[in-house]
Amino acid sequence: MNHFPKLLSSQIGFDVAKTILEGFEHHYRVFREAAVRAKDLFEHGEWLALQQLARDRIASYDERVAECVAQLEDEYDAENIDDDVWQQIKLHYIGLLTTHRQPECAETFFNSVCCKILHRSYFNNDFIFVRPAISTEYIENDEPAAKPTYRAYYPERDGLAATLERIVTNFQLEPPFEDLPRDVQCVMQSLRDAFGDLRPAPNFQIHVLSSLFFRNKAAYIVGRIINGDALLPFAIAVRHTSPRLLALDTVLLSREQVLIIFSFSHSYFLVDMEVPSAYVQFLRTIMPRKPKAEIYTSVGLQKQGKNDFYRDLLHHLSHSSDKFIVAPGIKGLVMIVFTLPSFPYVFKLIKDAFPPPKETTRQKIQDKYLLVKRHDRLGRMADTLEYSSVALPVGRLDDALIRELKKEAPSMIEYEGDNLVIKHVYIERRMVPLNLFLQNASADEIDHGIKEYGDAIKQLIQANIFPGDMLYKNFGVTRHGRVVFYDYDEIEYLTDCNVRRVPPPRFEEDELSGEPWYTVGPHDIFPETYGTFLLGDPRVRDAFMRHHADFFDPALWQHHKEQLLRGELADFFPYDRDVRFCIRYPERFAKPGRPDARAA
Repeated sequence: MNHFPKLLSSQIGFDVAKTILEGFEHHYRVFREAAVRAKDLFEHGEWLALQQLARDRIASYDERVAECVAQLEDEYDAENIDDDVWQQIKLHYIGLLTTHRQPECAETFFNSVCCKILHRSYFNNDFIFVRPAISTEYIENDEPAAKPTYRAYYPERDGLAATLERIVTNFQLEPPFEDLPRDVQCVMQSLRDAFGDLRPAPNFQIHVLSSLFFRNKAAYIVGRIINGDALLPFAIAVRHTSPRLLALDTVLLSREQVLIIFSFSHSYFLVDMEVPSAYVQFLRTIMPRKPKAEIYTSVGLQKQGKNDFYRDLLHHLSHSSDKFIVAPGIKGLVMIVFTLPSFPYVFKLIKDAFPPPKETTRQKIQDKYLLVKRHDRLGRMADTLEYSSVALPVGRLDDALIRELKKEAPSMIEYEGDNLVIKHVYIERRMVPLNLFLQNASADEIDHGIKEYGDAIKQLIQANIFPGDMLYKNFGVTRHGRVVFYDYDEIEYLTDCNVRRVPPPRFEEDELSGEPWYTVGPHDIFPETYGTFLLGDPRVRDAFMRHHADFFDPALWQHHKEQLLRGELADFFPYDRDVRFCIRYPERFAKPGRPDARAA
C-alpha cells in the first residue's frame, strides 16, 4: 500500500470524500428529475413511458455507483489507498454532511461505493457507515423559494369543501378536472360515512405532503387529518377519466387501505422529495407499524431501505436468541428457504444444482428476480432485497439448516471465524404459503383465498407476467389477506408465450395416456390443463368455478396477450373497486339517458 505524508493524506482523504459526495448528488438529481418527469407523463397519459421511467430509475443507482468507483480508481488508485486514509475519508465525508438534506442516503451511497472497492473485512464502522453518523431529525428545506415537506390547511377557516378543493388545485395538475366539486362532495360523503359528523376540535387541521405520489396510471395525494387526539390517515387517488380529463377516483381513510398502497408487493412510487427523511417521518405517523426500511423502499429509495433493513436485522440478532430454521412448507427444487421465527422475513438461497424437470441456471434465476424488481408488481409480486456476503453467527443456525446449506449450496457458503458467510441471498417478507392456508381454512376463507389467487394471476397476465409454476405453494397470503406471488424462476413475459388449445385426441388411447399426444414447445402454454393440479380439492374447485371459471379458457389469456401487443395497459386498483366514487356513489355520476361508463 501507498503511505502518504500526513498533510497529503488529509488532502487526498478530503478529495476522495468530496468525489463520492458529488457522485451521490448526481444520483439524487437524477432521482428527483425522474419524479418531475413522472408528473408530466401522468398529465399527458403516457403510461408506457411512465413504466419505462420507473424501470430506468431503479437501474440508475447502480450506474451512478459504478461511475463513481471508476472515477476513484482512475484518479486516486482507490484500491491502494491505505487504511488510515480510508478512515480520514469517512471523517471528511461526515463533515461534508453536517448541513446536507439527504445525509442518510449519502451515507448509503458511500457504503455502496466503498463495498465495491474494499474487502469484506473492512465492512465495519471504522470504514463505512454501519451506524448512521448524521441525525435526520428536524431536517427541513429552509430555502426561501422551496416548498415545505407538507402543507397545513385549516378547514374551520374556509369550510371543508373549499379546503379540499384547494388541496387538490395546489398541485397544479395541467389537465382540467371533469367535475372537481362533485368529487370533493364524494370525499366529504366518504368522511361522513367513515367517521360520522366530525366535530372540529380547536386543533382541527389537514396536513398534506407537498409532492404527488405517482404509480401506474394514478397519482396519490397523501396526508393526515388531525382533530383533537385523533390522527386519521388518508390517500386520495387521482386518475384520468378520458383523454386530458381528471377526476378524484377515491379516498382511502383506513390505515389498512393506506398500508396496502405502500405494500412491499407494489412497485416503488415516483415522488419528488428534497428531504426524504422528513417524508418518511410523516408517513410513519400514518403507518406506525410499517418499518422505516419498507417506507424508504416504497418511495423509491430502495438502497436506503436495504441499508436500514440490514441494520434492523443486526439489531434484532443482538436482542434475540432463537435460531434460523428451514422454512415450513414444501421444499422447492431451486431455492433453499429459511427463516428466523422471531423475524418476519424469509431468506432465499439459490441451490448449486437443480433436479429434473428444472432446466435453468443460477444466472437465469437471478435475471428473473431482476426482471421482477424492475417490473410493475401491481401488489401481486413480493419485492426482494438482494444481498452479497451476509455473515450470520453459526450458533444461530439450526443444525438441520446447516446440513441443508452444505448439501444443496456448498459453493454459496464459507466460514469466517464464528460466522457463516452466505455469498448471495434474497430476503422477502414472510407470508403464509397459500397451500397451507387452504389446508386449514374455513369455507369462507377458501372462497376468499381462491378469489384472490385468481385475481392475482389475472392481474399479472394483464401486466405481461406469466407466472410459470402456478401451484398454490408458490403464492403467499399477506397479513392483509391478499394473495401474492413469490416464486420467480419460471416466469416469462406473456407476450413471449404461445397460448394454445389442447388439440382433440387422435385415438381413444390418447386420453388414457399419461403423456400428451401433441407437441409442446418451450413457450407453449395450455390453460385448459391447469385444472388438473389446481382443482383436486372439491371445496377449492367450487370456489374456483364460482369466481374464475374463465381461468381455463385460452381465449382469456390470448385476449390479454393481444392487448399487450397493441401497447394497451389495463387499469389496476390497489383498493377494492367498490370504494371508487363512480361505483360507491353512482347517482353522482349518472349521465342523462345512460349509465356512467366509468362504473361499468
